[in-house]
Amino acid sequence: MRIPKLAFLLSSAAFAIGPCQASAEQITFVSQGGAYQEAQTKAILDPVAEKLGITINQDSSPDAWPVIKTQTETGKPVWDVIDTPAKDCIRGGEQGMIEKLDFSKLPNVEDMPAEYKSPYSVAYEFYSSVLAYNKDKFGDNPPKTWVDFWDIKKFPGTRALRNHPLATLEAALIADGVPLDKLYPLDVDRAFKKLEEIKPFVTVWWASGAQSAQLLADGEVDMTMAWNGRVSAVVKEGLPVGYTFNQGFLQYTSLCILKGAPNLETGVKFINAALDPEIQANFPAYIDYGPANPAAYKTGKISPERATEMPSSPENAAKQVLVSDEWWSSPAGENAQKRWAEFIQK
Repeated sequence: MRIPKLAFLLSSAAFAIGPCQASAEQITFVSQGGAYQEAQTKAILDPVAEKLGITINQDSSPDAWPVIKTQTETGKPVWDVIDTPAKDCIRGGEQGMIEKLDFSKLPNVEDMPAEYKSPYSVAYEFYSSVLAYNKDKFGDNPPKTWVDFWDIKKFPGTRALRNHPLATLEAALIADGVPLDKLYPLDVDRAFKKLEEIKPFVTVWWASGAQSAQLLADGEVDMTMAWNGRVSAVVKEGLPVGYTFNQGFLQYTSLCILKGAPNLETGVKFINAALDPEIQANFPAYIDYGPANPAAYKTGKISPERATEMPSSPENAAKQVLVSDEWWSSPAGENAQKRWAEFIQK
């Protein structure tokens, strides 16, 4: 694909392609790297650069939060638009490090659900933490719920969970009988008590999405929580792996703008264009993560068959819990993360 107006930040050097770069509007866009950033370059960034006639410089940071703090503390921010978990945008905004968005300048966002937005951010793409399993192990009766995951008698076998409290605490509470629509605010004490029950049977606490998928691919565990995109890649390889969106945890990364961003107005234009339903509908052509703007599913660009594989499709979203980034960015959420470290080290 021709990339006429796209630049990548390589260390401290910027490389730009396209005419009249010095006079063109530009932004520095930051995402999380890897196959995900490659996919969104084709799906979102290239079309937006062409539509707006701007240059998009790219940087990547798997964990943007420390850099957000550093750039704002120095008073010389380099980044403009950041693709990062919403909790980083929210706590950054509350601490004066992220710009408050003017939604009157974001018409493409207007009809998106209120829970997809905060004063500082708007949802960009969706993924899910799902229950995945070895099909050879369970045959026609695989685990379908977190109650099943906790039931070692009915569903014997090796298990893995993510070494992080987000979604893991929610799964524990669902396993303990909390309705999906009554999870927040999380009862942290109850969640950790339920986790103590399953902890002796968890053989691996995985630290990366790649590891979670590899555990299933290698047959090292029989069931695990995993990100849908990682599991679907294993399924497409023809391995005996299955997963369900039932009781999954719908999560999204958000777009927000660094406080004092050098290209604020262009950054706002970028966010609006990136949330255009027609552009959002490009996501499924390149990766198994779903568009954040529900109107993308009405464009006709996403087939009904493909929609069944998307975490944010109306049918799949209805089966899941929308993770509350507002709660996880609160003092209670931050305390839960600190407590997690103690739980794992026991």
